[in-house]
Amino acid sequence: MAEFEFGGMTFKGGKMFAILTALSTAGGALWGGFEFYKDYMDMKEIIANIDIQEIQAANELQIQKLNDAIDYTRDIKDDLRQDILRVEKVAEDAGRRTKDIQDSIDDRLRTIENLNRETEKDVRDTMRATENRIDDAMRRLDQDLNQTLQEALDNPLAN
Repeated sequence: MAEFEFGGMTFKGGKMFAILTALSTAGGALWGGFEFYKDYMDMKEIIANIDIQEIQAANELQIQKLNDAIDYTRDIKDDLRQDILRVEKVAEDAGRRTKDIQDSIDDRLRTIENLNRETEKDVRDTMRATENRIDDAMRRLDQDLNQTLQEALDNPLAN
């Protein structure tokens, strides 16, 4: 069996492995503590070297850019609102003008229809008057012809 002697004490078998395990655990803990302390010191140095004013200046620059973007967005929104209002006004004006033009066209069409009816009535009246005159003239002509024929027939010398 393996034996180990240290500081006047002899260790055999399982005790030897228990002590070696305890020593390696203690060594690992010391190494871990050292690494933790080293990381702590490195971070402390990094934190000590941080320029707070530079960070604040960068933050202020970002805030200013953000405020500028908000103002620009607000200006765009206001411009769009004004554009929409202008387009709505133009559309309303166009609709109003279209209605006015339609009303004017309707009035003109009514006037033309009335004039057309009056003209048609005048033409019919003129045609009736002309027909009546022609009929009267034909009757007179017929009467004159009949009378002339009758006179010619009644005249004994005409034979």
